[in-house]
Amino acid sequence: MRPYVICHMIPSVDGRIKMERWDLASFGVYDRIASTFHADAWMAGRVSMEVYGARQRPPLRRPSNPIPRADFVARVADSYGIAVDPSGKLNWKSADLHGDHAITVLTQTVSDGYLAFLRSKGVSYVFGGEKKLDLARVMEKLRELFGIRRLLLEGGGGINGSMLRAGLINELSILVAPVADGAVGTPTLFDVDDPPARATKLKLLSTKKLANGVVWLRYKVR
Repeated sequence: MRPYVICHMIPSVDGRIKMERWDLASFGVYDRIASTFHADAWMAGRVSMEVYGARQRPPLRRPSNPIPRADFVARVADSYGIAVDPSGKLNWKSADLHGDHAITVLTQTVSDGYLAFLRSKGVSYVFGGEKKLDLARVMEKLRELFGIRRLLLEGGGGINGSMLRAGLINELSILVAPVADGAVGTPTLFDVDDPPARATKLKLLSTKKLANGVVWLRYKVR
């Protein structure tokens, strides 16, 4: 039992997702389309989630007693924002992400001090593995512990690529921005260090022209 995962992104026509240079007025449609999916949660990688943390490293203090490597549910909420942060680097300001409760996905390599920091902020966390994340197991835990049934994947290319490679994406919602980026070495929609032998096949569900030159493509992952 896992959430139904929709990868919802707004790339350029050449598949790049770093938006700083685009200077477009089309981003409002992204959130409007996202709301139509009625998802329980959204998920992104550590770099994308840094906007919710302080720039400096989190203040860590070793607790007097060891903290077991067990999942921690600070509270059950109506909606969640999930950060994939295997090494525990995010310096969370709060567990409230504009009304969504924060969950972070870790490996067991994180320190007791970082776990104590998360608990002090009221941030829930789940472990995805000892040293490497098992994303399929992470998805199962999100369903089991938090009741998440539908999840929007809005990550960087790394987490999107890892989820695609693991076969955990059910659907793609791609808002193609009317811009050609062309910047070499910038993140793309899916970045996979160790791609599978064959590319992932998709089935086109729908196409729609939106305002400001944006084209909305929906695919089912076969």
